[in-house]
Amino acid sequence: MAARGRKSAASTEIVIASNVEVINRPLPPRELTAEQGAEWRAVVDRMPAHWFPRETHAMLTQYCRHVVVARRIAQLIQKAEKAEAFDIDGYDKLLKMQEREGRAISSIATRMRITQQATVRAESARKPGQIIAPWEDDGEDT
Repeated sequence: MAARGRKSAASTEIVIASNVEVINRPLPPRELTAEQGAEWRAVVDRMPAHWFPRETHAMLTQYCRHVVVARRIAQLIQKAEKAEAFDIDGYDKLLKMQEREGRAISSIATRMRITQQATVRAESARKPGQIIAPWEDDGEDT
């Protein structure tokens, strides 16, 4: 039987957590380097906790590897651009490697739905600073 009278503020603030499911964010696999693990944590912490179920970990692992390799290639490109003797063939090879890594990153990120393309609807996306007149339809329902 329920107690009579007004309920105290303390009794209304109690939350019974019997039906709450705690979802832990996945930790980076041990096979990743420290830099790749940092990339893993940055991506995982940016998305909702449930975003990366176990079956996506291999893909996320490869994504992190590609990101770190792309950084290394970018460093080599900068070094080649500053070199006294410019090696056009070596530079071209680095640019091709950079393009290949960029495509791999884009492909994996799109499949995991962590890109803007996957999270923003095209018809509702606006360019920064874009002003829409009040009489124009902005595509949003109010």
